[in-house]
Amino acid sequence: MTPLIQLAEQKSAEVTDWAGRIGWVAGLLLFVVFVYWLMRQGWKWRGSLQSGLPALHELPETQGEAKLTLAGRYHGSTTAGQWLDRIVAHGLGVRSRAELTLTDQGVAVVRPGAHDFLIPADALREARLDKGIAGKVLTEGGLLVVTWTHGDTLLDSGFRSDRAADHAAWVEAINSMSTTNHASTTEGTAR
Repeated sequence: MTPLIQLAEQKSAEVTDWAGRIGWVAGLLLFVVFVYWLMRQGWKWRGSLQSGLPALHELPETQGEAKLTLAGRYHGSTTAGQWLDRIVAHGLGVRSRAELTLTDQGVAVVRPGAHDFLIPADALREARLDKGIAGKVLTEGGLLVVTWTHGDTLLDSGFRSDRAADHAAWVEAINSMSTTNHASTTEGTAR
């Protein structure tokens, strides 16, 4: 026989170590479950550290005339100026779809599947366009960030409109609203 025919006739037995493969798959699954559990514990721990935050303001029965509306996504809230320090207490860390309505009472945030809340007009400090907030980075100016006070804490909340062109109008409206609120508060305390 020629060497090629001999090579063609040789057939090695299939070697499958099922116990080893099952062990590796089970070990990998346990590792993934363990990492998920650690992440969940970290989220709960962060929530317990932030338990001093007061409850969010509920949406009022009647909101008044809408100055602006926005449909898009809520990307989360952080401590103001600390874009990686996510706030998870009271559901503020949950990303979701969102519908924002700006009225004289403030910014109403309606989130399907998550807790709705109101950012009162007197709590608004400023709005700006930014590129990122905890866990979400976009192009420059792709995120509407609203700075507001909640209790004694200054927060940044990030929103992204389905139409990014809407962001500039929101920044202008919130900044003029917060300037008006602070001017009237300052006048009231000066008297």
